[in-house]
Amino acid sequence: MPFNDNLAKARAAFDAGDYNDALTALNGLIATSPDLAPVLLLAETLLKLGLPTAAAETFEHAARRDDHAPEIHLRRAARLYFDAGETDKAAALALDLRGRVQDDPEAAYILISVTRRLGRDTFVEAMKNDLVASDDPAHLALAAQLISSDARNENNLILYKKLRRLHPDDAHIRMSLLAYAREFCDFEVLEAEEAALRLEFSEGQTAALAAETPHYNLMWLGDEALNRLASNVPVAPPPGDAAARRRAMPHRWGDKIRIGYLSNDLWDDHATMRLFQSVLTAHDPDRFEVTLFCYTQDRFIAFDGGNRQSWGRIVRIGAMDDAEAIQAIRACNIDILVDLKGHTSHTRSQLMNQPVAPVHVQWLGFPGSCVHVGCDYVIGDPFVLPDSSKPHYHETFCRLPETYQPNDPLHRALPTPASRRAYGLPTDRFVFCAFNSQRKNSPETMAHWAAVLRANPDAMLWLMVNGNTARQNTADQFRRLGVKSHQFLFAPKMAYAAHMARAQAADLGLDSFPYNGHTTTSDMLWAGVPVVTFKGSNFASRVSESLLNAVGLPDLVANNADDFVALCTAIVNEPGRITAIREKLAYNRFRAPLFDAERFCRHLETAFATMAERARQGLAPEPFDVPRLSPRLEPFL
Repeated sequence: MPFNDNLAKARAAFDAGDYNDALTALNGLIATSPDLAPVLLLAETLLKLGLPTAAAETFEHAARRDDHAPEIHLRRAARLYFDAGETDKAAALALDLRGRVQDDPEAAYILISVTRRLGRDTFVEAMKNDLVASDDPAHLALAAQLISSDARNENNLILYKKLRRLHPDDAHIRMSLLAYAREFCDFEVLEAEEAALRLEFSEGQTAALAAETPHYNLMWLGDEALNRLASNVPVAPPPGDAAARRRAMPHRWGDKIRIGYLSNDLWDDHATMRLFQSVLTAHDPDRFEVTLFCYTQDRFIAFDGGNRQSWGRIVRIGAMDDAEAIQAIRACNIDILVDLKGHTSHTRSQLMNQPVAPVHVQWLGFPGSCVHVGCDYVIGDPFVLPDSSKPHYHETFCRLPETYQPNDPLHRALPTPASRRAYGLPTDRFVFCAFNSQRKNSPETMAHWAAVLRANPDAMLWLMVNGNTARQNTADQFRRLGVKSHQFLFAPKMAYAAHMARAQAADLGLDSFPYNGHTTTSDMLWAGVPVVTFKGSNFASRVSESLLNAVGLPDLVANNADDFVALCTAIVNEPGRITAIREKLAYNRFRAPLFDAERFCRHLETAFATMAERARQGLAPEPFDVPRLSPRLEPFL
């Protein structure tokens, strides 16, 4: 019988499910012909017969016969060997495949998987991003394991779009996609997903929020009741009676109040310490004994410019597990333990769920209630923590009288202003600026900024966005919102001192919503650049209002979004108004409370003394407002 007739007979048997008959016919054909078709049909037949290793060998044979596209057969053979546990053969073929197709995702998947099983990461860095080009669910799942922790890796946006299509009901994938879309300013994803979520919320469906981290939730959602439902945190909630049992533990009180601060941000170039360090060193040593419980990584401590050594006693707990860290803190007999991290990156807030000190406090790191974290008090002020917020917090309110945010006037850089020409800015136009992290540039924020720019076509916005993808997405969104290309200019990230020099070239800062500028707003005010905001609906959206009141510029807080646009427009169009505002800000810098670290510290110490006294008397926490000290009559510096 001619070759083609035999091959047709074998194929007919295969199509009819008579795989043994097909196998018999094909074995004879392969022995007598160099043709590729019977080899491939044999490989498929062996797979149908449940013989994957034999099929892999046959695909490998097909690769040797195929002069045009051997990589197709190598890919099949390598994966079959891998799935069958023949990892040495799989890896050898994957290396061959990698040599032919440099970025092949199947080769990457096999080589990474094989070496990881051996406890090595030999190929991870070189090949992990190759997996994202695939549509194979196994490849994408491995990619998620390898790159999802790196928020700066743009491949995460591509990856999670694919995973979202593959797993439409997976809330964790959905919320991860939203997070990466914020990092890279993908407004199409943000608008579609946020609209769908808001519709679900209106129908009482809030389950998706359990998959979102509290920090990313604040980037787009200003509803305090819903913020509490964002509970994707690495902290198990403490037992219901944990706080009562902790307060009932025996404790030795001393003449001084022993304060412990818990953080991994303890180097002088971190934003937290640009706020906090002058308050820290202003503590009254006759009344307070301060210990820093530090789990800052060594590589960040190496960035410290030398101020760290002036902060007092530091206990390093970074290398300790939780049990050892708890023991180390207890050994210091701390009266009040203050968590400066909350639900931010690399937190160890879980330590607050153990009986470590009579009083546990949440402050500064996270702008909201820290779900699942056992703190007695949250420190705020009347702006960020109005009475209407109390039902949405498990922590008891301690409100400082002027602002919750400390600021360092002693070590904070304030270099000579840079010229506009140095940054390509026009000298004859009104320049708005926005230097917050680009993840805060929510669709809501973009809409408000666009409204300001449309109302003021001769003005421009100078905003900080990094990365080509994020910049292109932002430019596209502005154009969709009717903003001309000449009305915005991107600024890169810079070292802090250089950034503070350039910021002074702008006329007026625009806030972000619903997550305001926090350290960024106080940086702008320190640099002499006023910031316009409007009243918010949760802690994160009320911070700029707090800071502007503390620096004596309450008129820059609009009542709502429409008034925000009107206020910005009035400042642009009234000659001399921005000059008068900036002069007032410069005058207030060393007179108003915002940058008065010593005054802030005295208020904070009153708060700690009140907390300690209640605990000493065996009383449960109770909300209180710290009384305001008399106004200063002279500059504090």
